[in-house]
Amino acid sequence: MAIQPVTHTRLHLPGTAPTAERPVRLVARDLDAAELLAAHRHAWGQVTYALDGVVRVTVGNTSWIVPPQRAIWIPAQAQHEVVTLEKARLRALYVQAGAAPFQGEQCEVLDVTPLLRELVVALSQADAGAPREAMLSALILDELARSATLPICVALPEDKRLRSLCEMLIAKPASPLTLEDWAGRVGASGRTLARLFERELGMSFSQWRQQVRLAHAAPLIARGMPLSRVAAELGYASQSAFSAMFKKTFGQSPTAFFARVES
Repeated sequence: MAIQPVTHTRLHLPGTAPTAERPVRLVARDLDAAELLAAHRHAWGQVTYALDGVVRVTVGNTSWIVPPQRAIWIPAQAQHEVVTLEKARLRALYVQAGAAPFQGEQCEVLDVTPLLRELVVALSQADAGAPREAMLSALILDELARSATLPICVALPEDKRLRSLCEMLIAKPASPLTLEDWAGRVGASGRTLARLFERELGMSFSQWRQQVRLAHAAPLIARGMPLSRVAAELGYASQSAFSAMFKKTFGQSPTAFFARVES
């Protein structure tokens, strides 16, 4: 399915910039699958979150696949792009720079607690500038600061040939193609691609592909897909092989990892 760009005027809705008096502003967008919020930046931080649906967020050379149980904190001035992988009710929280719940210039993957989700819903229904909006904003900032941060991301390279390979593999993470198979498709030898993986991404092709598959696993598990089917969808030989790799990466089984959100 072709990616459809969202018009520029919808990227920066007038009157939505956060201020010291209103440090949290919510922008709601209900988007179809394969819509693009083109790369842009602004002077405030942002929490990118979808009440339902799955989005892909790219900041610089890092990409995240974000299900409803997760959100991405994007610092002020960071250029970012959002693509909907399926129909999504996107809810962006604009956070005034002085009220940012996280320090530094790094993005963070956040657990979205049931409380945080309900606060976001309530803020979308609050009257602009009313005392209730101020109270909800304060609670949201407090809950964000308490949110667990998670190491779920996929690094992207600069080299155009390697970038092309990575983009295709993100689109089809279960692909069984070897590095030599990919070499013929992107116009570089397998040896060159192997060197580029190590130089630009600091890991081998198989390690990077593993990260992509684990990133794709999150929304599938979040939707309640059986682990056996998740393993098959992502190209693992068995459920046990998938679970072992997940635990090696995150220190917990998939069931235990996602139970933190449901509890």
